[in-house]
Amino acid sequence: MAEDEEPVEEPDTQPLDELLDEIYHGQERISQADIYRRAVAAELPAALLTRIAALPQGEYAVDEAADLLGGSAV
Repeated sequence: MAEDEEPVEEPDTQPLDELLDEIYHGQERISQADIYRRAVAAELPAALLTRIAALPQGEYAVDEAADLLGGSAV
């Protein structure tokens, strides 16, 4: 890293973990679109919304979603 470069800060994933815990309660798989809608409604930070929007369309189990999004909910 060059002297004048700022380190890139990773967003806090705690809100993401909490959202995944909430939306997967009693659900086995949830679509990317549903995860994104719930994340917007929960007012997650833009960096996390960008990650969710980048997921390919489809349904995800909680562990798959957490792995792909950088969260730790399982």
